[in-house]
Amino acid sequence: MNLKEYGFNEIDHKKFQQTNTPYKIYAELLDDITINQFYNVLAEPYVTYGALMPDSHAGYTMPIGGVCSAKDMIVPQFVGFDIGCGMCAYKSDYTKEQIESKADFIYEQIIKRIPLGFKKHKNNQSLSIELPKTEFAEHVLNSTGLKQIGTLGGGNHFIEIGYGADERAWIVIHSGSRGFGHKIATYYMSKAYELKNPSEGKLEALVTDFKERNRVFKEKNPEGFEKALKKFTSKQKLALLKKAKVDNIKEILPLDVNSELGKEYIKDQNFALEFALENRKRMIFVIHDILNEAFGGSFEFKYDDETRFINKNHNHAEYDEDRGEWIHRKGATHAKKGMRGVIPGNMRDGSFVVIGKGCEDSLSSSSHGAGRVMSRKKAKANISLEKFENSMQGIKGTVDENTLDESPFAYKDIYEVMRLQDDLVEVEEHIKVLINVKDNSKY
Repeated sequence: MNLKEYGFNEIDHKKFQQTNTPYKIYAELLDDITINQFYNVLAEPYVTYGALMPDSHAGYTMPIGGVCSAKDMIVPQFVGFDIGCGMCAYKSDYTKEQIESKADFIYEQIIKRIPLGFKKHKNNQSLSIELPKTEFAEHVLNSTGLKQIGTLGGGNHFIEIGYGADERAWIVIHSGSRGFGHKIATYYMSKAYELKNPSEGKLEALVTDFKERNRVFKEKNPEGFEKALKKFTSKQKLALLKKAKVDNIKEILPLDVNSELGKEYIKDQNFALEFALENRKRMIFVIHDILNEAFGGSFEFKYDDETRFINKNHNHAEYDEDRGEWIHRKGATHAKKGMRGVIPGNMRDGSFVVIGKGCEDSLSSSSHGAGRVMSRKKAKANISLEKFENSMQGIKGTVDENTLDESPFAYKDIYEVMRLQDDLVEVEEHIKVLINVKDNSKY
């Protein structure tokens, strides 16, 4: 694949060296937006090191495939909107031959039982995560999250069933924290913006007005007033988020990890990471049941068996005790020495189970996938459905006009991406695709 045809250019290291921040780039070519975004990240005074993975491409303020270490600061934008988005893979008790024999049934049952795209469950689902969260996160969980746990989402999120070298079938999931994580991210990005632009903050004025209008209510029913105030405040926070248009903010907005807001973000981010993991596990439970039904089996989903179940997210910030700093990974997989992870390719080429090598130059990170070469709009304008269909021969997949932007041709060559990160991970298993499920709604 000639990336120059897609607007990727030679890397101007002189530009990055002006920041005086050490860095490492594993990509051979980058697009101009990615170059400028990475420069801006390195130029932040609290950023001590940066790295770009071989799948890097333009994101929101920080490139997808970007990693950085920050001193005393955490940046919600460097984690992104889909907190905890990542991969789970599970090695089943079934075989390639069995999956092929019932591929149509399995595909149809997955679509029937797992909500895709913007779809969600009709009722709240039970959830038990033993981690603290703020009142705002509690509100979002109850108003949004509990209906979305165990749902796939759209875009590049997928469900796959494939097979490894021994022809045992794997269940592979790519999904995140859904609308719950998105609202958490948006809220803290908005609050970070308000800190720097205090005249934009409206919530305090709205709360003050509410208290003035309800003084009599407060006197006669203090307990009822407090409940009403809490509900009003949460509702107004969400309403302000919708008006904030956070994705239009271009400046990088950090939070001090020792500030109240910084601590609250860390708390809610950690909860969202667990939400995203539980989301993926719920879907594997459903798929595992479908396989048992298809073949008359009674196998259990052994998610506590580390030899069979792998989870690794690629959107998070975590404290590194050795560095005494916060490592931000945005579209990058943690690849500590000996750590297993999953790197997906595309709808046709499957996923790779990898073992991290703990490379310090990458902050113990690797790519999170192949990386896009075309925007969604450009892909739909330039890729023919016939070409897409031909590339997916032998795979039961969601192949139509609404998934053209997810076809293999919209992404970099995953085999080349894996070659470029040979210093970062060792490939343990290549999972080849038999079934691929994506949302095919027209956005």
